[in-house]
Order: sequence, then structure tokens, then C-alpha cells
Amino acid sequence: MKASQFLISTLKEAPADAEVVSHKLMMRAGLIKKLGAGIYSYMPMGLRVIRKVEAIVREEMNRAGAVEVSMPVVQPAELWQETGRFEAMGPELLRIKDRHQRDYVVQPTSEEVVTDIARQEIKSYKQLPKNLYQIQTKFRDERRPRFGLMRGREFTMKDAYSFDRDQDAAKASYQIMAKAYRRIFDRFGLVYRAVAADSGAIGGDLSEEFQVIAATGEDAIVYCPNSDYAANMEKAEALEPVGPRAAATQPLEKVATPGMSTCVDVANYLKLPIENSLKSLVVATDERNEKSEIVKSRVWLLLIRGDRSMNEVKVGKVPGLAGFRFASLPEIDEHFGCEPGYLGPVGLKKPLRIVVDREVALMSDWICGANLVDYHLSGVNWGRDLPEPDVIADLRNVIEGDLSPDGKGALAIERGIEVGHVFYLGTKYSRAMNATFLDVNGKPQFMEMGCYGIGITRLPAAAIEQNHDERGIIWPDSLAPFTVVLCPISPDRFPDVKAAADKLYEELMQAGVDVILDDRNERPGAMFADWELIGVPHRITLGDRGLKEGVVEYQHRRDKAATSVPVAEILGLIQARLKG
Repeated sequence: MKASQFLISTLKEAPADAEVVSHKLMMRAGLIKKLGAGIYSYMPMGLRVIRKVEAIVREEMNRAGAVEVSMPVVQPAELWQETGRFEAMGPELLRIKDRHQRDYVVQPTSEEVVTDIARQEIKSYKQLPKNLYQIQTKFRDERRPRFGLMRGREFTMKDAYSFDRDQDAAKASYQIMAKAYRRIFDRFGLVYRAVAADSGAIGGDLSEEFQVIAATGEDAIVYCPNSDYAANMEKAEALEPVGPRAAATQPLEKVATPGMSTCVDVANYLKLPIENSLKSLVVATDERNEKSEIVKSRVWLLLIRGDRSMNEVKVGKVPGLAGFRFASLPEIDEHFGCEPGYLGPVGLKKPLRIVVDREVALMSDWICGANLVDYHLSGVNWGRDLPEPDVIADLRNVIEGDLSPDGKGALAIERGIEVGHVFYLGTKYSRAMNATFLDVNGKPQFMEMGCYGIGITRLPAAAIEQNHDERGIIWPDSLAPFTVVLCPISPDRFPDVKAAADKLYEELMQAGVDVILDDRNERPGAMFADWELIGVPHRITLGDRGLKEGVVEYQHRRDKAATSVPVAEILGLIQARLKG
């Protein structure tokens, strides 16, 4: 490709609404153009990157035995109603009606459609296993789309779905995909971690996220430097402290804490360690009828240490707390007779279910709200001042330095960007949609399923967050829009420069190198700035003076300076660098 034929649309400044590095650089480098909130056009330079992502994903999915299909972007609501997700997915699911007022959705994922295909096509165990995948447009109606392609509304995703006859076969299919994902992300040339994860709204119990490591990542990744343990913050287990609980040494005392409604303020005011305080969190669960009307609500009190943060995913897994919400002020007043900030488990106005974190269950002489404005209780102890806790569970986020669940050291935390996720689903969707096959005994069985996603358009943004400097993007070879750029200096003034650039361009093309020749006659500074911003990893500069000495200049995007290379050796150098 020659630059004069291509569309290069770099900008000196990023738009004002661009927040993170990848959004700024993708806009400035002309990879994307904003059309609406969370909706972007992929410009030629950006589309080349996306096509390279797709090619690697497609090659490895095919290699793993998956078969490509393409499912509709607009899907009948009836399928989603079969699984209950038409209502359950909430406002992120874009619902539309056709001219006949029939309900449809714009797909955010395709479990329902692919399960419908499977129940029509797969009749016997002899047809299993099967793995169907697509690379297709998705839409999620994000409340607050931001960060460019990192959290957009319309995006491209590779989603695959495996079908097996039993759990063992399904878990074998899962492992095939997990290995394929590792090959995919290895080929991208990015630093990543595969971490144990929660399955979220899609369901299932065996799950891993693939996280590109980046300081600007939204997700916290928990890992043990001494072992293979890695999990996202939602999944990482906080171990129970070593017991037993210490005996009470302080009397129960009501102390004035005027205007002190946070654990930090109370601990500072009383000159006590914040580790001795408890945080009271009041939540509620609702029982609904067939019309989704609330018929009964139940209020719960969660207790965690004052310096800890609640893990909502873990709380939602406590029996009875699935789908919990934070309690309303009237509900809080009904049970505590007090406003938030001074709540505690002693002297309740109305009894409720109490769930305590593992750490809290072993605490003694602690501080909590007195259920009276401007007052707290100190010296509170289990068994003496209130009954032993109803339920003990892991409710908190881990912190750096906590013991690793595998017993091999302390935990560390780094930031990551989720770009892939693999799930074992079991029969969640096949059972809901009656997707069965006849097993070897002639009896119908529900298909065991797995689900495997990669954010195709999110991945380039994640790669940029990991690979950039003050001048622009630094693409890995496998993802770069062009691998090599030829930069002739003043070819309009020096025919030998133009001839040498054209000759080298042809040689590189014939050798299968993805090269672009910048024939725009730009000034060297402007030309170099464009390609450094765009991030092409290998640059060859041809100048009249150098050619008279028989050399060109080679510079990798990460190099601080160019290196002189004999003209006769430059093709071999590029080929060697690309193989390495």
C-alpha cells in the first residue's frame, strides 16, 4: 500500500471527551471516528488492526476444531423469553419492535440463538461434541459509554459455544478452548494473565478471564507471585484469620461521637485503630410474584471490618442474598430506628438476619454504631453483648499482602483489562430451552454447554493501554496496521531516493511483508510524527546522502535512535526481526 492511496487522518490534539490513553491515541491516529455515544466508525487504519485480530482468532479457533457460523444481530424476543433473560438482563439489553409490534432484541450475546440451532440440528450423541463460533457485531446499551472502544455500546466480539453429552466431555471442551485462548493471546504479543473469575449474568461455575496487564485497567487482578494462583477481585477468596477469637477485655460502653458517621472518623476521634471498628451495611431481598410484583421483602445486616470494602459478587452468593439491593431509608428506620452512619447489631428495633465476614466472626472488643445519632458502642463482643452470628461468609475484597488461598505466599494486586472470558455453562440454557439429544441408551439428555468470548474491537484499545509512549502507539508486530513503513526523504527532489524506495517496497511486498510506502512528500519531521503516532513498529528511512554511502536507516518504534544498515542487507534484517 502507498500512503497517497490510503486514508491517513492524524490529529494534533485528541477530542475533549477522550479520557484514557487508548481513546486519545486511537482518535489522534485516525483509527476510529465517533458517530454517537459509544458508537464509532472504524477508519481504514483501525480496521486493518481489527482484521489482524480477527485473523489470529479465526486461525486458532479453527485449529481447535470450532466451526464458524454467523447469527443475526436482531433476534426474536421469544428465544430470550424462554431463558428469562428478556426481563432479567435489564436496560443493557436493547429491545425493539418491528412494524407488527413484535418484540426483538439487538444481540449483546447469542446463547439463546445458538441453543436454538443446536436443538434443531443435534439429535444424537453421535453428533457431539460441537463448537460453533462467530465474529459478529454486538450491542449493549451502556448507561455511561466511555473510554472509546473500552466501554462502547456497539462492538465486535468473537463468541463460541460448545455442546457436549456430559460434564466430563464439556469440561474437556472447556480446556481445549482455554488452551486455544492462551495461544491466541501469546500470538498477540501482549502481557496478560488468565485469572479465575465469576461467571456473572451469563451463568456457569467454571470460568476464567483473560486480562491484558495495564496500569490504567479497570479490573483488579489478584495473584500470588510464588505460584500460579490468579483471580479477579470478584473471585479472589479472603481466607479466614487464624483463630481462636480473643477473650473480651473491655466493658460494653456507649460513647459520644458527635458528627462522626464513618469508621475512619470514629476511629480517629476515639484514638483507636480502625481495624477495631465494624462497618454496618444494610441490604434487602425481594420476593416477587408471577407479574414481577414485590410481595415480600427481607432486610439483612452485613458486618465487615471498618477498613475493608464489601465484595458485592461474594455477598450475592450467600444463600438467600441472590439479587440483593441496598435497603431503603424506611426499611433501615423500621429495623434500627436510626439513620445510616450510626447503625449496629446491638439493640435492634426489629430483628433481622445478620451475616458477618470471616474476620468479624473472630473479632473482640470492637466498635459499632449504637443505633442512636452521634453515638457508637465500644468494647462489643460476640456471645456476651449479642448472640453469635447467624451466618459467617467471605464478604470482603482481598488486599495486597493477604495470604494466598493456595498457601504459597502473600497476594499481590495489579490492574488489567478484560479481553477474553471462557465459561462452563452446564445445562443452564439447554434445560431452559429443552435442547436435548438421544444418548447411547436412547434416552433424551440435556446438552452440556460452554461459552467463550473475545472482545475483538476492545483488544486493540487494551493493546494501546499497554504499549504507548509520549509520541503515540507502539504496536506489537502481530497487531500493527502495517508492519513496516518506508519513509523516503524528498523523493520529488532526489530521483535516486524515489527509485530506491520503490524497489525496496516491491521487494518487501514480494517477501510477504505488510509494508506501506509514504510517498506523500511530507517533511521528515511531520512524516515521522505521523508514523510514531500511528505506531508502525519498523521504520526504514531512505535519504540521498545515505544512499550514496550505500545505507538506509532502520529504527524500531521502541528504539531511541536509528541504525545505519547496508541497502543489500535491509530486507534480510526486516525478515529476521519479524521472525524473531
